[in-house]
Amino acid sequence: MRAIRFETFGGPEVLRIADVPDPVAGENEALVKIEAIGVNFVDVYQRTGLYRNPLPMTPGGEAAGTVIALGSGAAATIKVGDRVTWQGVPEAYAELAKVPIDRIVKIPDGVSTDQAAAVMLQGMTAHYLATWTYPLKAGDTCLIHAAAGGVGLLFCQIASRIGAHVIGTASTLGKAALAKAAGASEIIDYTKQDFAAEVRRITNGKGVKVVYDSVGKTTWEKSIDCLEPLGMAVFFGNSSGPVPPVDPLILMRKGSLFMTRPTLNNYVATREALLMRATAVLSAVASGDLKVRIERTFPLAKAGDAHALLESRKTSGKVLLKP
Repeated sequence: MRAIRFETFGGPEVLRIADVPDPVAGENEALVKIEAIGVNFVDVYQRTGLYRNPLPMTPGGEAAGTVIALGSGAAATIKVGDRVTWQGVPEAYAELAKVPIDRIVKIPDGVSTDQAAAVMLQGMTAHYLATWTYPLKAGDTCLIHAAAGGVGLLFCQIASRIGAHVIGTASTLGKAALAKAAGASEIIDYTKQDFAAEVRRITNGKGVKVVYDSVGKTTWEKSIDCLEPLGMAVFFGNSSGPVPPVDPLILMRKGSLFMTRPTLNNYVATREALLMRATAVLSAVASGDLKVRIERTFPLAKAGDAHALLESRKTSGKVLLKP
């Protein structure tokens, strides 16, 4: 089969198409013909070496496709021919994948394979951020950075349905319009405005209960400045680089703040948690309550171009690869 491999850490140019042996489904695994692959910043972090893995490696952890074979002991709930999706299983940038049965989720009727590959990681991330890390309530005011990004657009929809007042940041009028349509109440153009000052203005000096920050290095200090006393800063991404070490006394001085750095894998660690979150997200897509925006689709061999586009931070929605 064909797969993307890289042998050294580096820029998008290190991603190259290669012929590799077909995987074989082992015990409690399914062999899946991949039809769509989600491209995520975690893939970029693997490629650059921010998240270090043994080399050479095939990146990616999110995909969807059709089961073509089952290993021994596979649960009867999964059958050959089923449309399935997953996230958090390595080596997704390929034509075939062997996936543990307990990490597979069936794609419900009404959800396309492309939608499933586009929403698993980002949709479940938005879900745990809004409902678990800091459980938003009706009337809460929050700030979400990159409100027109893949997670941001889904988060705006989930948070606004809860009844939260969402302030988002975006870099263009077009992105602002997308975020507003997804449910954001206010949008701040961070390229022209001091977002911390704008948050204070919008909230009449009070600040927000929680900031959801996927940008990291360039925003973390002002994100903390946006919080009301006892507020929470949730850093869930590093698109501009990781947040540097933080002196806990800063949190005390600014109002006994809370700070956390969650990751999706801990929120779907069990089969029950995975099915709960995936079902919530996929059923909302099937019903039309959650809209999935696919920005661009690239052929597998152009994975480097997909990474370059993602890193440009010019996307609004999801980037996919197609084998």
